[in-house]
Amino acid sequence: MNRYESAKEIYAKWGIDTEAVIEKLKNVPISLHCWQGDDVTGFDHDGPLSGGIQTTGNYPGKATTPEELMMDIDKVIKLCPGAKKLNLHACYAIFEEGEYVDRDKLEPKHFKKWVDFAKERGMGIDFNPTFFSHPMQKDGLTLSSPDKDIRDFWIEHGKACIRISQYFAEETGIPCVMNIWTGDGFKDIPADRMGPRIRYKESIEAILSEPFDFNKVKPTVESKVFGIGVESYTSGSAEFTLSFAAMHSDKCMPLMDNGHYHPTEVVSDKIPALLTFFPEIALHITRGVRWDSDHVVLFDDETKEMAKEIVRCDALERTYMALDYFDASINRIAAWSVGLRSWQKALLSAMCTPSAYLKELQDNGEFTKLMVVSQRVTELPFGDIWDEYCRRCGVVADESWFDEVIKYEEEVLSKR
Repeated sequence: MNRYESAKEIYAKWGIDTEAVIEKLKNVPISLHCWQGDDVTGFDHDGPLSGGIQTTGNYPGKATTPEELMMDIDKVIKLCPGAKKLNLHACYAIFEEGEYVDRDKLEPKHFKKWVDFAKERGMGIDFNPTFFSHPMQKDGLTLSSPDKDIRDFWIEHGKACIRISQYFAEETGIPCVMNIWTGDGFKDIPADRMGPRIRYKESIEAILSEPFDFNKVKPTVESKVFGIGVESYTSGSAEFTLSFAAMHSDKCMPLMDNGHYHPTEVVSDKIPALLTFFPEIALHITRGVRWDSDHVVLFDDETKEMAKEIVRCDALERTYMALDYFDASINRIAAWSVGLRSWQKALLSAMCTPSAYLKELQDNGEFTKLMVVSQRVTELPFGDIWDEYCRRCGVVADESWFDEVIKYEEEVLSKR
């Protein structure tokens, strides 16, 4: 009996069918964010990042063209198990020679090469309007600006992104999650907290007035507690975005980024709360270190707890999961791969947890036994299930996948 067969028998005693778990996880899509490959630069501007966005580090090999970025994404796809989607920001529009339009005039044709890329790999596409790194930000504000011309520009950008998202969904046959997030806010204590939020609400409503099929396009609103240069106030607070999603549930849903809350808050606890009220929710999965620092996702406690709650709530088909981090201080291919593999590992671990039995102990008030059994579960041979899952997905399970990254760095990245 090999290690997997032995582990399979052990898990069966706990009521876990590892064969079913592996087959199910292979078809759970994780949205892979394109911006890890080029430090959120995109292709529609040459200036620095602004609007609360910042990357640190200058590791060699950053992608600087669409072709390089697609090549890097392909490498990550081949190194990681499971189903994937592609997650794009609007600033990754690809223009032909001599062609350029501003963000309020973007069209589906500016993303055709991305659609071709995704379709060739059987992937869907998620999308994000880019409300940062642009001269039409005024005093750090976009959709909540008191300047109507500023707001109107960004509303038109949002509407253009709705149309592009519809195009993605129709071309790939897979729903497109379109996430609305801005870094709007103030560095110091504002004199008016409500005014920007009223304008923000009206602006998002104007964006969502653009016709779309909610079965194909899934608009979301994402909150943030603070950011660089907006330490005292953000227009899109957690209360704002949750209230907006609840009041517009026929055309919008909430998105939680687990780096966008106070350090003592955990999204794992918020997931079942939102699933109690919303048919579907979305996540941006990251790792904050003291604040929203977008470190590479690891197989750590909160990552595992988030995955557990999705599985416990039987919400794998109700939760749209996307990665969101960017680290320019280490090899970008490795950063992408570690994060994607860690989230896959967290989902697999959650699916191999006897949650029904643990819930029964809780409901029966057997809290001491619950603690004892919960600790015993951590000792089960999960690593053997992970190895088998990776084998069946055709990827390396152990750390030797990094050898391929080093080879790619020597042959490709170091020559950029």
